[in-house]
Amino acid sequence: KLTFVSGQLGVDADGKVPEGVAEQARLAFSHIEACLAAVGMDRGQVVRLSVYLTDLAYRGEYMAVRDAWVSDPPPASTLLVVKGLALPACKVEIEAIAAG
Repeated sequence: KLTFVSGQLGVDADGKVPEGVAEQARLAFSHIEACLAAVGMDRGQVVRLSVYLTDLAYRGEYMAVRDAWVSDPPPASTLLVVKGLALPACKVEIEAIAAG
């Protein structure tokens, strides 16, 4: 079974976007977990991440959150720096593919 989770943003339940990239990443990963749980999967089954950051300076903060979230061995991943995201206040967007 393959599950493709489209880009998740760091937006809370009230539609608010936290200022920091670390909190945005935590929220995006929690949205990915919810999508996976809905189909009976979990983060340990993630085999690929695609990440879009709006500034390379955010890489360290993002990686700290990512490293705490991924399983061992970590999934294959690509990180791209982009000019902007569809929601301008967002600094990170994360896509995932899970297999199980």
